[in-house]
Amino acid sequence: MMKQLKYIAFALLLMGATTSCEDFLTVSSPDELTSDSFWRDKDDAEAGLAAAYSKLEASTDTWEFAEVKWPVEAYREDIVDLGSDALNYQNWVELANFTYTNGNSQFSAYWRDNYYGINFSNQVIENVAEIPAEGISEEDRAMIQNEAYFLRAYYHMKLLLNWERIVVRDTYISSADQLDKALSSREEAWDFIIGDLTKATALPATRTSEAMGRATRGAAYAFLGWAHLTRAYEGSSKDADLNAAVAALNNVTGYSLVKDFKSMFDGTNRNSSEGIFELQLTLNTDNGARYRTQLHRWIGVSELWGWDEILPSQRLMDEFKKEGKTATTGRYDSRLYETIFFKDDYFNDSDAARVYSHTYDYWFDGADKPAFRKYMPVDFEGLDMNYFAPNIVLMRYANVLLMKAEALNELGKTAEAIPLINEVRARADMPAMTGTSQEQVRAQIEHERIIEFPLENFRFYDLRRWGKTKAALDAVNRSTFDPAKHNFYPIPIQEVNTNNAID
Repeated sequence: MMKQLKYIAFALLLMGATTSCEDFLTVSSPDELTSDSFWRDKDDAEAGLAAAYSKLEASTDTWEFAEVKWPVEAYREDIVDLGSDALNYQNWVELANFTYTNGNSQFSAYWRDNYYGINFSNQVIENVAEIPAEGISEEDRAMIQNEAYFLRAYYHMKLLLNWERIVVRDTYISSADQLDKALSSREEAWDFIIGDLTKATALPATRTSEAMGRATRGAAYAFLGWAHLTRAYEGSSKDADLNAAVAALNNVTGYSLVKDFKSMFDGTNRNSSEGIFELQLTLNTDNGARYRTQLHRWIGVSELWGWDEILPSQRLMDEFKKEGKTATTGRYDSRLYETIFFKDDYFNDSDAARVYSHTYDYWFDGADKPAFRKYMPVDFEGLDMNYFAPNIVLMRYANVLLMKAEALNELGKTAEAIPLINEVRARADMPAMTGTSQEQVRAQIEHERIIEFPLENFRFYDLRRWGKTKAALDAVNRSTFDPAKHNFYPIPIQEVNTNNAID
């Protein structure tokens, strides 16, 4: 399976660098990249690393980017509904209705792409270590290897968040006889991920403009904190993992919340002070670069020239309005207006014309149909374009604050958690929270995470971490959900058929 793969490594534009990948582009199979033919110097190492980055969230100029990532991660959530066109695709409907089998094409592609990323990362880790000293400095060698450790951990973590058990791949696969490997326990997998992320904390805290988007120390610590927080609810050492989560998240420094919330998602504020790890996209197609998307068509509703694939659910709208018009603006929580277009005086102000040069009623013909604003273009010109290239925010500082608040609260340090929550609320023009008990803070954290992260796809992982998947999905009449079957996806049939170590 791996050996038969033919791939094209993305140019280093993905990472903001300019090293040539000409040699890499001519290779038809990963196992042909031997130390004699390719791994000769820093340029080769950087090109190999580009391949490892290339599978972040699947290939961005293919249908897989939107049509695998969001259905697999978001359709299970109680805060989204399927749009009208999504109902035409049985493999998507199965994800939302929890009627899938291990042959579902969408999560099978998700599994495959993350393992491609792992194999490319392993290739870098192993081969960069063997590049002669005259071809690369020790500083550059360590930097590139640590980036590959981060990426290997990232891909494994994406898999472990969606499958109960995964195959930990710690060596580069160059022949078919290496494919057979048993599933690891969750504890073994978490240990491996945490080990790689710990190595990656040696990365630099900041990047130059030419290397923007490459992994940093802050990214390593943020994902390390998330790994410990998730594992805390699974094993017998909850307090130890919670303390480790706090320690890691305390090391995420130098970031701040962005006041203009929507700017992080509409392409106008890339790599902001809040962004910790972002997938770098661009409309530039020079030299065959392909890092653009039609995400605005996939997320957009038909009234806004989209394909109508995903909608905010009533559950999400209710949560946004839960605290009433208590913002300092005199309106609902400002995140509602930054995340969703909906029938409201704010969007029907003809003087402001806040919905692509018109009012909400103009576009929606008087109907009341909430539609996502997040990850939509900022203006009419962008809406009219066939392609769209905002950065995809994979980790940001608001998440660090709320994860740290959760860990502190679970450790009984509730008073230390509250200011972190209030910092996130203040950005949204909301007053300080009023509750002070551990249970009240738990509820507040859930509220904040629901309305802070729509379309960033954390909700299902949050629910499962808290043991609330069944209750949440029952509450929105999705009663086919069975936590024993659906808290995790089944191992894809392709893996079962090609890996003889899996029953």
